[in-house]
Amino acid sequence: MLVKSNGIPVMPSIFDDFFRDWSLSNFSNTNTTLPAVNIKENDDEFKVEVAVPGMDKKDFKINLENNILTISSEKEIENEEKNDKYTRKEYSYQSFERSFNLPKNVVNSEKITASYKNGELIITVPKREEAKPVPAKLIEIK
Repeated sequence: MLVKSNGIPVMPSIFDDFFRDWSLSNFSNTNTTLPAVNIKENDDEFKVEVAVPGMDKKDFKINLENNILTISSEKEIENEEKNDKYTRKEYSYQSFERSFNLPKNVVNSEKITASYKNGELIITVPKREEAKPVPAKLIEIK
């Protein structure tokens, strides 16, 4: 539905919210950027893909408590440059934390795995057998 204002068609605010620049909202409460995350689901599992280039697998901590999967990272970098006339020392500190509610009685928390390769952290969360879809069954009439 278009609304006219001064004869010019204007989209309702719900569309403004949907089409806004989402890159501006990719910040935590501390104004640090949060990594992009994709969550994929298939019949057997969920996959959480986190884009975190420049990190090492030792920089991550993945925790599951009360069906809340928390991914956090801290990395401190110190660069020092010495010259005859000056010394420059720079520090860099990166950290983030993302949490996701996992569906109750759906995931097999004992078999969650994680890997880090080419700047992407991938967490595989398998589903319980009883939560997987069952194919349709044709019942024979006797």
